[in-house]
Amino acid sequence: MQQDELRGLLTAVAAERLALIQRHEAAARVVSHYDFNNAYQYVIAREETHLSWLRAALEEMGVPMPPAAAEIPVPSISRTGKSADAAAFRSILEDDARQLSAFVERWRPRVAAVTHARHRTMLNVVLGESIEHQRLFAQAASGFEDVIGRRTAGAARVGEVLPTRWQE
Repeated sequence: MQQDELRGLLTAVAAERLALIQRHEAAARVVSHYDFNNAYQYVIAREETHLSWLRAALEEMGVPMPPAAAEIPVPSISRTGKSADAAAFRSILEDDARQLSAFVERWRPRVAAVTHARHRTMLNVVLGESIEHQRLFAQAASGFEDVIGRRTAGAARVGEVLPTRWQE
């Protein structure tokens, strides 16, 4: 793979990765179910790491970080009452699982052709963790609430996450 091709590939992956993290941040503002929101926080933190790796690789090549690819809208949901019912967020979680699966399917063949070992390894880690994130969202969409870990025995699931961090 030529240097120009590698630059183009890294730029395109970074733009799409940026669009996905922006989508996950938007979804986290809507998904108020505590356990599912924790999954989003975990995924977003890892995606920030992926973006830092991509940014460093691009800077090394003298290329700026690209803007996000096209915005990925969050499916609308209808919520009744104040409860953060797990089923209310199924469409968002399923869509995030689909988006991540499509991301991996789109990039896996192209990443396999990368001859630069360090960048290929980095991109394979990004794809591998994207598969793990897809699995977390699929589990949450199925209603499994212990996505990130089990609660202490007997601890009730109560409350929900607010859409904004600070409220006055």
